Parts: sequence; structure tokens; C-alpha cells
Amino acid sequence: MASTEDFDQSVKLPPGLEIAAIRRAVDYVETQLADLVEIYYEQSNVFSAIVGIFGTKALDSLSNYEKHRNLDTAQQRFPDLKRRGAGEKPPPHLSLESKGSKRAWDIQSHYDHPGWYIVWRYLVDPTETIEAGRPVVVWRVDVVFLERSDWKYEKSSAGESGGGRTHTLGVKQAATRLRGCAVYSRHDMILRRGKPIPRNGHDVS
Repeated sequence: MASTEDFDQSVKLPPGLEIAAIRRAVDYVETQLADLVEIYYEQSNVFSAIVGIFGTKALDSLSNYEKHRNLDTAQQRFPDLKRRGAGEKPPPHLSLESKGSKRAWDIQSHYDHPGWYIVWRYLVDPTETIEAGRPVVVWRVDVVFLERSDWKYEKSSAGESGGGRTHTLGVKQAATRLRGCAVYSRHDMILRRGKPIPRNGHDVS
């Protein structure tokens, strides 16, 4: 399980969300994704979405935040989670979106809703050198409240003939915006040229 020493108690969290729940969620995400890592090699572009989905499942089961029971809202709209008892249309400060990312800082979305965002930063370690039995490792978890003004439009690369990615928005100056928002960060990992690697210096992916 994620080490308690790797959690920062000073990071502001959504009302009612506890570090203990995030710690258990990290363990859940890593454990469940161990059986799905082949998807990463077959369709790496969708794997981050799967990480975010399992983060949602974990917090729904382990925390004071729950998934929307309306399937259309849960699958297509913001937010993924709301504080229990917050109603069908929770206010931004009781809304929580779950995202997975291999990138060190970026946050991307298809909308610019204000609210809380939790980002499970992961890497794929096929040799399991970081942790035995865990080919997918969550190395950092960012939790941040974003306003609509934090987002910028990122033009689609899709043309009239099709192909390319869909329209997205990204957080402006993400590395600066996320400073002090890492509620969990593995002490045995460092960033080198924007990529997470073990402190022993060996690339794992």
C-alpha cells in the first residue's frame, strides 16, 4: 500500500475527502489495473481514461464521494463524483472529476467546468522493478480546484477529412498552477526531463 510518508497533509482537499481514502484508492487502482495492462500496449490512447474510471470507482467505494447514479451524467458530463448528499446538481466545491495521466503536469478535458479535479499520475513498469506485482504504478496524485478561467482551448488536429484528436481544453501553465497540489508523491521517484523515473536512475518504460 502507498506509504503514509508520501502524503502531504497540508494539501487542501474537497470537503469531506480524506487522505486515508485517497491512500486506499491508490492501492485499488494499482491492483485492479495490473490485470488490464495489456490494454495499454494495444490502445495506449485510452488507458489514461481507464485509470480515471478506476479512480472514480475507488473513491465511490472508499470515500465520502459518490458516482452519479444517472448513467448519462456519469458517462458524459461533469462531474464524475459528488459529495454524498450534495443532490443531483452539486455546486462546484462539492464536485470532483477523476482523471488519469502519464504526463507530469498537464490536465486535459473536454469542458472547462469549475470544480475539484483529482489526477492519478501513473507509469507503466512492465518489469515491475518499482513494485513487485504492480506493472502500473501511481507515482503522484494531484488534487486541485480549478476555475473556468484556469482553462485554455486547445485546437483540434482533426481536419475535414477526419482523423486527429477531438477538441480539448488544457490548464494554463499547469506546472505552476499545480504547485503545492500533490497530496501524494512517491519519495522514490523523480522527474527527469519531464518524465518520472526511479531515483536509481533506471528508465522503466
